[in-house]
This record gives sequence, structure tokens and C-alpha cells, in this order.
Amino acid sequence: MSITGQLQIGQSQVPGKNGEILALDAATGAALPPAFGGATLGDLDVACALADSAFDLYRVTRPQDRAHFLETIALNILALGDPLIERCMRETGLPRSRLEGERGRTVGQLRLFAAVLRDGTFLDARIDPAQPERTPLPRVDLRLQRIAIGPVAVFGASNFPLAFSVAGGDTASALAAGCPVIVKAHSAHPGTSELVGQAIAQGVRDCKLPEGVFSLLFDSGRTVGQTLVADRRIKAVGFTGSRSGGVALMNIAAAREEPIPVYAEMSSINPVVLLPHALSTRAEAIAADFVAALTLGAGQFCTNPGLVLAVDGAPLREFERAAAQALADVPAATMLTPGINQSYRSGIARLKAQSTVETLGTGQAGEPLQAQAALFATSAADFLGQPVLREEVFGAASLIVRCPDETALLKVLETLEGQLTIAVHAAAQDRFTLGALLPTLEKKAGRLLLDGFGTGVEVGHAMLHGGPFPATSDTRTTSVGSLAIERFLRPVAYQNFLPELLPPALADHNPWAVPQRIDGTLAR
Repeated sequence: MSITGQLQIGQSQVPGKNGEILALDAATGAALPPAFGGATLGDLDVACALADSAFDLYRVTRPQDRAHFLETIALNILALGDPLIERCMRETGLPRSRLEGERGRTVGQLRLFAAVLRDGTFLDARIDPAQPERTPLPRVDLRLQRIAIGPVAVFGASNFPLAFSVAGGDTASALAAGCPVIVKAHSAHPGTSELVGQAIAQGVRDCKLPEGVFSLLFDSGRTVGQTLVADRRIKAVGFTGSRSGGVALMNIAAAREEPIPVYAEMSSINPVVLLPHALSTRAEAIAADFVAALTLGAGQFCTNPGLVLAVDGAPLREFERAAAQALADVPAATMLTPGINQSYRSGIARLKAQSTVETLGTGQAGEPLQAQAALFATSAADFLGQPVLREEVFGAASLIVRCPDETALLKVLETLEGQLTIAVHAAAQDRFTLGALLPTLEKKAGRLLLDGFGTGVEVGHAMLHGGPFPATSDTRTTSVGSLAIERFLRPVAYQNFLPELLPPALADHNPWAVPQRIDGTLAR
């Protein structure tokens, strides 16, 4: 497959005529051909019409057939080979090893949802058979299953050009649920997006599905993305990106005549809590692991540890010394885009401008488009009194908050916004302190870690990648793991229905062989 710079609208490759998008080499800033044309509102209308017409056919396909479709997409992505990795390296500045791993994760997500489909539990099929002889009142026949909600708009993320982008978790889970998907590609990696989009479109052809099951649009501004969310045919949105971008889409969706859910993963500083006994026994080891997590991928992970909380004293100062020393050996790293690089530099300058903030150490300096890691410290009182210190700096920067005691540490935790992750490092002697903190930790974050860091998100059945606002727009959901499919399903109950009109999952003879909960008891 070759990069054409065209939109993928159903099964048609269409030249965009609304402005021009040029990919940039992340390391040099040089333009990468070809130019990509932005979609017009007419292109958007066609894509939405195709998705709408495909929905009724696609949503009733057998789960096994959708599973085969997802596995076909996975094989098609692998078949893209080195050209995909090489283009992605140039557009993002990420190293080959990282991108090969991310490709593996992308393929793994598709295969995970294929397994979910074959298992059938996602339908939550429930049957309460009629009891006409029950007294004092007979019971009607009631049956329930979950169905797809409709076409879904997905916005590609900048920091995960494969796993959170065109064929990422939002797309995989929506397609698994039975929802057609229209992706608004991220302008930072359009070539990567087109190649993956072609792999999905090929999968639609290979599996003989309606062409409107998938479309890929480029937007030279913001109009197409915003109009996509506002379109009456779109029934949900998946987004990973900035807080401002996510909130803007939430507002558009809420203002519609028919409001729809926006599942946005946005802002998180992912606090790390260092409890006293853990610090006193292994400050240096924790510091080394912390710096490795902080600087992984130039700090461009949504679970990057941007805040450290600990009781002040000699053990914390030893942690600070060891972390600053380790940080000094870390080379500067190319960031995803010049814009992200500039935003990171502005965030660092904002922290340095505060008289209450001490610079503890920095990484090595580099080229203009590379980022220098940084570590800062402040007091709990200053952190609580200056809201600017609680703002996320997207990149390899972290702020240590020196708390006078555990009461102050708890107060700092209580004032934080919602988070994707909170990590706690504790020794056995810290268990009572950890127990006292746990209720607050549970209210503040979607995932709690002991003696680790949030970077590295396992794709599985028990993973939760979500959290209270502003980490996500809906704290009840996850964008990673098998539970992500639930965002794009809704329950429908059938009362006293003719057997021949019941969906297959609710039929007594169970032709799809899915798990059915009959009178509350799960059976296959």
C-alpha cells in the first residue's frame, strides 16, 4: 500500500479539497510528502450517510463474523510491514522498538476484542421466562441484551499513533460492538493514519461488509471534527487528547438536539506517593525507577508521573538527590511535534518562573526540537496556594511536593482533581498509613498501583484506563481493556415477544451459543 494523501470515505479514496495538511519530520521539522487534503463538509456528510446506512446491517452480524473482521484488520496491519514503522518513526520521532511494540499492542487489542466477541458475554443476554401461574400476579416473559448504539466518531491521538489512533482501542471496541466508525485522523501523523486506514478498508472488503463500516477523514482545521460530533447520525465519540479539546467536544455533544456521550481521556498528572518507611529503606532504588518512568518516551504518556508527594525529611532529600543525579544522565529526546515541544517548554518556563519552586535537576540539553527532562520541588503550602502548580506539563517534567507531615500529605491528595493513576510506594511498616489514605486514593483515581508507576498499560480484562474528571469525561468507563466495548452498547428489553422475532442471542435454542442468564443463573 502506498500513501496517497487522500481521504478514505467508505471504499472510495477521495482527494480532500479543504485546505492542505503536511506531515513534518519530528526530528528536523522538514515537510514530508505527500500533501493531504482536508475533508469538506460534503465529504463528511457522505461518510456519515454511509455509516448510517451500514449500521442496521453491521450491527446484526454474528459476533463470530465481527471477530473474523477484527482479526483480518490485525493481519492487514502486520502486512504493511516496515513502511508503516518507518513512516511513523519520521512523523513522530519515536524509536523503532517503541513503534514495533505499539504495533503489537494494536494488533493485540484487535485480537482481544475478537476473543470477547467469540465469548459472547458482552451481550449480557438475560431471560426471565414467563410464569403465568405465579400468584398473586403472573410474570411476563422478559428478555434483555445489549446492542450497538450507532455510528461512532473516533479522534486519533498524538502520543500513540497506532494504539490510540486509527485502529486503536476506541476503533477496535466500537467495531466489536457493531458500530460503524468514522475516524478523524490526527494531523501530526497523516501518513501513518492513511496506511492503517487502508488496512481497515481492505478488511471491510475482505469480509464483504457494508462500505460505510469505516471511513477516515483529515481536517485542515477544526470545523470537520466539530461538525462530525454535532452530526445527528453520530451516536458516541471516542477521544484521547488535551483537556481543552475534550471539553470542547463534550460541549458540542451536550448541546445537540439529541445529546450523545463523549468518552474523552484527557488530563492527568498521576501522583506518586512515597510513604516514610519505603523512602527510608529504598530511596535510591525508587528514584532510579521514577526517573526511568518519567523520561520514558520523552514523558509523552498519559500516565506519566508528573507529581510526587512525600513527607519532608532526610529520606526525601536523599530521593531528590538520587533522582536529580539519575536525571542528569538522561539524553534529550525528540518530542512528537514542534507544537508539543513548544507547549512543554512553556510549561517548564511557567514552573521556573514561580519563586516558590526549586529546580532540582535537569536532563541533558539537545537539539531545538528535543526536550530536556526536568525535576522541581515546592512545599505543600505553596502547592495548595498556587493553582498554577497543579496544571499538567505534558512531557518529562515532575514536581515534588514536600509535606510537613502525613496530615498535610492527605490534604494535598484531597485537593487534587481526578487522575488516571496514583502510585504508592510503601514498606510493610507503612500499611496503616496506606490504609488511611486508601479511601481518598479510590475516590481520586481509576487505577491504584503499589510499588510501581502508571506507565505501561496492560491490555487485558481487568485493566482500567479511566478516572474521575478531568482524567476522563466519564469515570465509569475505560478506554483500554475488554470493558471498553461497554461504551458503545446499550441494553434493550423484549417483553412477551414472538419467538421468531427475538434476536438470536435471546432465542431459546440459542443459535449463536452465547452465555444466557436464565432466571438469574448463567448458562451456555
